Amino acid sequence: MISMSVIHSIRCMRKEGASVAAIARELGISEPTVRKYLREVDLSDRPPVRRERPSKIDRWVPLIEGWLAEDRRTWSKQRHTATRIHRRLVDECGADVSLSTVTRKVRELKREFGLERQRGFLDLSWHPGEAQADFGQSDVYWKGVRRRMHYFVLSFPHSNTAVACLTPGENAECTCQALKDLFTRLGGVPTRIVFDNAAGVGRRRRSGEVRYTEVFRRFRAHYGFDSSLCNPHAGHEKGNVEAKVGAIRRSLFVPVPSAWSFEGFNAALFDKCMGLAEKPHYRKDGREIELFAHDRAALLPLPDVAMDVVEYRRMKADKYGIIVLERRHRYLAGAEHAGRELIVGLRAGSVEILDAKGAPVAIHERAYGEQPTNSQEPITQLETLCHRPNAWRNSQVRDALPDPLAAWLDLQDGIDRQAHLRTLLTLSRDNGWEHAVKAMDDTLEATGGLDPASVELQASRLAAGQDPIEYDDPIDLSEYDIAFRH
Repeated sequence: MISMSVIHSIRCMRKEGASVAAIARELGISEPTVRKYLREVDLSDRPPVRRERPSKIDRWVPLIEGWLAEDRRTWSKQRHTATRIHRRLVDECGADVSLSTVTRKVRELKREFGLERQRGFLDLSWHPGEAQADFGQSDVYWKGVRRRMHYFVLSFPHSNTAVACLTPGENAECTCQALKDLFTRLGGVPTRIVFDNAAGVGRRRRSGEVRYTEVFRRFRAHYGFDSSLCNPHAGHEKGNVEAKVGAIRRSLFVPVPSAWSFEGFNAALFDKCMGLAEKPHYRKDGREIELFAHDRAALLPLPDVAMDVVEYRRMKADKYGIIVLERRHRYLAGAEHAGRELIVGLRAGSVEILDAKGAPVAIHERAYGEQPTNSQEPITQLETLCHRPNAWRNSQVRDALPDPLAAWLDLQDGIDRQAHLRTLLTLSRDNGWEHAVKAMDDTLEATGGLDPASVELQASRLAAGQDPIEYDDPIDLSEYDIAFRH
């Protein structure tokens, strides 16, 4: 780069008739340089933009961008640093790049990402009858025990109204069952529902491909509504329901509520959600409940027959007659079905087991969570134990009985014990396990034995909510205690 005074001299000498060679000799520059500035027609100043030059890091930029994109879904304290990226490039890819080069490129890419995050959002227009869906979590005293449970929220952005229901989990069966219950209470079906990409109904891949679960595809076809999934990590695309999830938790789950059944709790929860809509709309004229009437008027009619939200699978029982789901939840079909192929029906709240011909075998409450569970309730194992009384000592039935009752049965011979177990099985089926066990325990304590008629009478009174039988004359149980000591 020569100075502007030299350029001025070149042009002046040329005007005076000097040749290119003479100018070059006089000013001590090359002839091509003289010709270059003689051809230049515009000497205006230009922005000092750096020229992009090839760099060793260029071929690795797409890989680095992929790692940084993954970091957006990762805990902020567990993301890539420039040093870690440099180490991975060297160790995993054999890249010949310096740490300083990687640091500059990472800083540049992160700055571009920061600009992307600052872009604004569109204020979308939602029509009556369109809905958004999402799950939330809250603590609930479920049957007296405090548990972290899930609740499903269906919001209508047009009226800013939302309804909710408590669910045992967040899988496709729970989603469809929650929708079915809310459709029934609303008296219709939304025309379109937008779901979170993390919901159990399906997944949207980065390529744009959407894959729904089979049970949701069947449910959507049965009720006739349209659906779409948000882009991955784009909760702002359904901001209305995101806000409603928090609002319902703060308004209806504080203080921590108690629930004994899904049906009863959800019926009351629906009414409370309607109560939250008795306020002016934050933007439109009128109350939310009045605008919600437009939403309800736009709903599709309910089908003539409600769908049974269930997914059937063919599964093989293990050698103990147990079906294992999700590698941690165990459901007993029975020892007689060990090693056989069975049909398993998955519903939101239950697991139904059928034999290969479709005949009912067993039904269990469906388990959720990461902790392993075993649904081998004593009453379920009791029938098998009646046929195999030699397994008494190590059975779950024995472990579930009160100590005095279990110890007394230990002292009985095989035939008598089997008879008492059959009595327990019959009473459990008729009156429930707890009432049957309490009746046997009360009768044993009062009479020192288990007369079937006395136990049956006691169990039936307990099941009916009546006072148990009171024995006026106490029984001498000294010999009974001596037997226990031996």
